[in-house]
Amino acid sequence: MKAHTASAINAYTLVVMGLLGFWATKGPDQSPTVWIPVAFGVILLVLNNGIKYQHKVQSHIAVILTLLITIALIKPLQGRIADADTWGIVRVGLELLTSVIAMIFFIKSFSDARKKG
Repeated sequence: MKAHTASAINAYTLVVMGLLGFWATKGPDQSPTVWIPVAFGVILLVLNNGIKYQHKVQSHIAVILTLLITIALIKPLQGRIADADTWGIVRVGLELLTSVIAMIFFIKSFSDARKKG
């Protein structure tokens, strides 16, 4: 898999799971933080063409955003586990998993580019 494909899968996962999280928690207990993965996903989708064509600045911005969202999802996952919220664990766990996979492919892509030239 290429880095841009992994990033696109991650971006779509962040958007879809974030929207599902929004609809699942509608009501007075809803936190505005449910929009964070959606915002990151949309930005990653906008950057995806630059990643595909190896635009350095866009690729590095995407890596930084992916790293930030990966780190930021750890605490919510711990909270969902503490609350025994199965749906929340699946949702946040999937977002975290795709973010980690995207990071792996970014690192591999940068490593390959460095070897090439």
